[in-house]
Amino acid sequence: MPFSQSMICKGCWEQMRLPVPLRGPASLPFRAFGIRPSRMNPNTCTLCELMFTRVMKARKITVDVSVLFADLRDYTTLSQSLSADSLQSLLDDFYDECATAIWEFDGLLNKTVGDAVMAIFNFPIPHQDHAERAVLAAREIQRRCQSRREHRAAQSGLDGGELGVGIGIDSGQASFGEFGRSHRDLTAIGTVVNTAARAQAAAEAGRILVTRAVCERAQSQTAGSQGRKYRLKGFEKPIELYAI
Repeated sequence: MPFSQSMICKGCWEQMRLPVPLRGPASLPFRAFGIRPSRMNPNTCTLCELMFTRVMKARKITVDVSVLFADLRDYTTLSQSLSADSLQSLLDDFYDECATAIWEFDGLLNKTVGDAVMAIFNFPIPHQDHAERAVLAAREIQRRCQSRREHRAAQSGLDGGELGVGIGIDSGQASFGEFGRSHRDLTAIGTVVNTAARAQAAAEAGRILVTRAVCERAQSQTAGSQGRKYRLKGFEKPIELYAI
């Protein structure tokens, strides 16, 4: 599905039934007060992002979400061989392709950390099929990044395999809200976040690894996937992950 820009904030509408204009003449008075499209998802607004506690009446809430982590492989090696400008261009392309894929399926691009991104599905824009949406976004990331790799390889002579992406996804309960005092961070925490991050670390370039919870919730996208036990850092017992 192509990414389409909403005229109102989907988050404010779904959470409060409040039609906050994002675009067009009606949005101009709101922009005067700093309410504009969020960088996390341009179909949500900075009211969702910057006033979470006031809007939700709590610093954090428990939500059922799907969490996706994507990481650019061999970044450290590439940083030693590419110029600063080439490295910045590579990261810009990676972030742009991830963002577009995530937003197409109403995900929230919650963090960009170095050569990795974290996305959340099902808040503040709720969808019962959020696990399926996370899988579809992951596949779109791989497709987009593959296209970029081929283009860059043709231009620079780099081996496209050097620019691969590994992705991990988990679904379940997480605590979402504002964490920290001196430095406020709007994000999700919990086992589901840790598992998705570790699954991403275990995924080879070009691969998507998902948990059993994701497989069970997104059967139309994961049918036929074979599980394998992985030893993940920080987990005492092996975790079953599925390559899709």
